[in-house]
Amino acid sequence: MDALYTAVATATHGREGRAVSSDGKIDLKLAPPVELGGNGEGTNPEQLFAAGYAACFGSALGLVGRQAKVDVSDAAVTAEVGIGKQGEGFGLKVTLRVELPDTLDQETGRKLVESAHQVCPYSNATRGNIDVDLVVE
Repeated sequence: MDALYTAVATATHGREGRAVSSDGKIDLKLAPPVELGGNGEGTNPEQLFAAGYAACFGSALGLVGRQAKVDVSDAAVTAEVGIGKQGEGFGLKVTLRVELPDTLDQETGRKLVESAHQVCPYSNATRGNIDVDLVVE
């Protein structure tokens, strides 16, 4: 694959440090959530992954909607990213909740969401590695 764009970010001190993008647009304090024993006074990798996945999936949905000549511009995507023990280490699970416009019938909406799941780069990266549940609302 030839990259059309490459994002660059650096994190220091793991979950208790700072994450900064090369262009300076992201500069975040990191902290583990309270549920993982942290103080929760910063963002965490799961939140960043959830935000990226939700935005990317929304763009993919817009693409397949335009291709199908269906207006999904009012759709909203919420990504829930869970972390837990998996074997000797940790693993992730994702639920994507896609709220579609009321004017869209359930069957068409479901087909568009499934098509978006095939073209979204995050979905392609996680396929076979992370369980991703699609919930159409």
